[in-house]
Amino acid sequence: MWAYEDSPAALRDALRLSRAMTFKAAVADLALGGGKGVIMLPPFARLPSERRHAALLDFADTVEELQGRYITAEDVGTSSRDMAVIAQRTRHVAGLARGRGGSGDPSTFTALGVEYALRACCERVFSSASLKGRSACVLGLGHVGSRVARRLARAGVKLLLGDVDEAKRALAARLRARWISPDRALEAEVDMLVPCALGGILNEETVPQLRAAIVAGAANNQLATDEVAGLLAARGILWAPDFVVNAGGLINIAEELAGYDPVAARRRTRGIADTLRQIFDEAAASGATPLAAAMDIARRRLSP
Repeated sequence: MWAYEDSPAALRDALRLSRAMTFKAAVADLALGGGKGVIMLPPFARLPSERRHAALLDFADTVEELQGRYITAEDVGTSSRDMAVIAQRTRHVAGLARGRGGSGDPSTFTALGVEYALRACCERVFSSASLKGRSACVLGLGHVGSRVARRLARAGVKLLLGDVDEAKRALAARLRARWISPDRALEAEVDMLVPCALGGILNEETVPQLRAAIVAGAANNQLATDEVAGLLAARGILWAPDFVVNAGGLINIAEELAGYDPVAARRRTRGIADTLRQIFDEAAASGATPLAAAMDIARRRLSP
């Protein structure tokens, strides 16, 4: 659920997100993926609760019409409480609260996956998977970004935090992190840039500004175009494909659909590090970018 300037913008985002979801599921070796639901809000809109409730029920009716070909779960702009509303009209919903038999908010698992992705990246760049003493700039402190920041703080990372919401400064204070404005975050001189807001931030203009050795985060569609992966590689910056890094939430949902086992969900989510190691090895062997290597793995798994 997000505000868009017009319906073509919402459609473009839905198509980009569904493409990423397809690759995400394939690389994670899950028998899921390929679809993404978007509930469009007008620009700068704040829906009254009754209209939000009605929009969720309308979306639920659409999900129900697909008769199980699409299963929805919470994502940007929605919560497990919203999933409970949707569940009033369709059983094809995941991410319900634990008390309702679901697995709860998947952002905890997304954040776990980001941490292990960063460990794999540090291993590749600095020859050690330890995060202690490393520096990172986390851009975007929503459900996932705030959890990533907390995990990195516990691991001993020196943090810069940024968000368009100035109220998030309180989190920076609690974590003893420095605050940075979002418009300066891409230029932060850190070991790791961790984008956890919306996508499209890496492009021909911003890549030359980067001063981080690693870019890996939870944000979807970080590259404005696929060609940007080559620009990052040319600068010697290790970029971990976002649809691999942020797969923890989907992995958790897949476990829920199979009969939820949180221990198995955590184990498979930590396996994102091994997946990235495979991607980096294949990229190095073929001279390709990590994006191309990840997409090759996805296509192999999608082939009949």
